[in-house]
Amino acid sequence: MRRGRSIASDVTETNPFILYRDRLDSYDHAVAVGWSDQQFVDLVARLDEEIRAVDGTGFSVTPVINGGPLAAALGLDIDLTVKVEINSVGGSHKARHLFGVALHSAVENVAKDSPTGSLAIASCGNAAIAAAIVAKAIDQPLEVFVPVWAERSALDLLRDLGAQIQVCKPATHEKGDPCYARFQQAIANGCRPFGVQGTDTPAAFDGGRTLGWELHDQVPNLDTVFVQVGGGALGTATAMALPGVSIYPVQVSGCAPLKRAWDLLAPDFDMAKAADSPENFMWPWDEPNSAASGLLDDITYDWLPLLEATLATGGEPVVVPEATLIETHRIATSVTGLPVSPTGVAGLAGLVVAPPKTGSVVGALFTGIDRQNGVAT
Repeated sequence: MRRGRSIASDVTETNPFILYRDRLDSYDHAVAVGWSDQQFVDLVARLDEEIRAVDGTGFSVTPVINGGPLAAALGLDIDLTVKVEINSVGGSHKARHLFGVALHSAVENVAKDSPTGSLAIASCGNAAIAAAIVAKAIDQPLEVFVPVWAERSALDLLRDLGAQIQVCKPATHEKGDPCYARFQQAIANGCRPFGVQGTDTPAAFDGGRTLGWELHDQVPNLDTVFVQVGGGALGTATAMALPGVSIYPVQVSGCAPLKRAWDLLAPDFDMAKAADSPENFMWPWDEPNSAASGLLDDITYDWLPLLEATLATGGEPVVVPEATLIETHRIATSVTGLPVSPTGVAGLAGLVVAPPKTGSVVGALFTGIDRQNGVAT
């Protein structure tokens, strides 16, 4: 069920899950099982208040800034807009995904008994923190599977939020991310996936799309977006929300499995073949390493829909050298004064590596606050 009218045009709310509710799959499901529009609005408002009680802030449309001075400092002759997520729930965009999942669960649970078992996520950064905030707000237990190198500040915050933390050491001869392997074991044993990978939690795309819808309304003539990619959910959700806008997924040289898959599929890009034998194109990256720790997913989990969207919009994956990432981060924080993390500026660094044509109307995302340097805890 899709309605042509955008509720954003006639509702004065600033919560994107209310503004864009008629575009959400969870809203369609709610209406299909007999909910009124007001019931859904009340659900969002109630859960948002619970989020605010936990995190100190709720969901609202995040701002954009004029990227002209930043583009000039980077030597780019483009019309640049930067969407800033660092003051949103949990200090990043990740809570959008998890709130979308929570809405789906709330609608489903009205019609049947509430599910049992803990929620589970494999992450040690913004996704885990967002999951812990939302899980606490909806009064659900959460197990978080983290690597041995997880930062103490992140672990302390997760404990404060009530998450149960499991540190994952790789088993002998084990390939791939041990955290994700333990997460999968937990799901097999009865836990419920509560992450941002669409492969495990398809509803994560629903909330993630709100970012793209906001950006479209803020920059109606947008023609290109550079978006940083770890597991791929943000890039996929953004592409879903911005049909017709060229998508450029950005990874770092220390972890670029998406670009590797793209190169293996070029020039024919037989996506049916890729779907039939994904292991021939996507496998764990050896020893991921970068200051952009949020992009170190050794597999781009949502790579198939992301590559399809990239192809369809005329974009292509971009890989950023580490030195370029570090310098872009320095310039971005200096010019804007914003405490954005290296992960959060990776999309912008992609612009430096693969600058669009002069005069292009380009969007970039500042996706996460800098916790490592003590800006946020």
